[in-house]
Amino acid sequence: MRWMARRARSMSQRVRVLTVLIILGAAVAYGAALLTPSHVGAESLTARLGGGQAPSEQATTSDTAQAFGGTPAVGALFPLSAGALGDHFCSASVVHSAHGDLAVAAAHCVTGIDGQIVFVPGYANGKEPYGVWSVTAIYTDQAWQSAQDPDDDVAFLRLSDAHGVPIEDVTGAERLSTTAKEPALVQVIGYPDDTDQPISCTNWSKVFSPTQLEFDCAGYTVGTSGGPFLTNVSATSGQGTVIGVIGGYEQGGDTPEVSYAATFGTAVAALYQTAEAGG
Repeated sequence: MRWMARRARSMSQRVRVLTVLIILGAAVAYGAALLTPSHVGAESLTARLGGGQAPSEQATTSDTAQAFGGTPAVGALFPLSAGALGDHFCSASVVHSAHGDLAVAAAHCVTGIDGQIVFVPGYANGKEPYGVWSVTAIYTDQAWQSAQDPDDDVAFLRLSDAHGVPIEDVTGAERLSTTAKEPALVQVIGYPDDTDQPISCTNWSKVFSPTQLEFDCAGYTVGTSGGPFLTNVSATSGQGTVIGVIGGYEQGGDTPEVSYAATFGTAVAALYQTAEAGG
């Protein structure tokens, strides 16, 4: 329920946003689904799929999240009204795509919105180091649209290129995996709505159910929904591979100590392909 409390306070600040509802057909089968950032144009999806590396077991784990200075490809979602930012309400991350203009978030963050949403990557301490990017289209699965199935609590966001270049050229991007194996060592980043800094925690994810992941680390309150579960994070760039986003069961969790994410599988891979083709 990490979005609902914020939603009630911020709906009045929003103007209409373009929402694209995508009705997906049969799920697309993939031999593997690791989408690797590389600016190589509109190469075929199949050519960009590959296997991921096993996460390092040497990383330091924790059971409590800590505030940090942010990372370029992860940011916060804000309502925009009369050119002014409201209060941030959810988290999202840039993912590699052929057009370089996609981010991934939780579907419950962007459902029923009556106003313009913007994404601020790397947001921290009131600063917008990589600019403000308008959300111009939202892609969710038909299963989410029809019944808000927690197993499909994933959305891809198209971001404007009003800055003259796609966002991926500015921030870099996370890779996207739909074949990750569990357990996985993950770094989870999110923006609690009562602070202006992101938080981060590294720990092992668990299998909560065949369709849901669990991550145990304290501090993930309202506003962290949509934050990425990242594996294989580079110490240099801060970028990694997204295997889930805070959401799914209990819209990401009813307590700050336990977070959930819908497992990324063939439905997410098909949704990604639809969003990428819409660019």
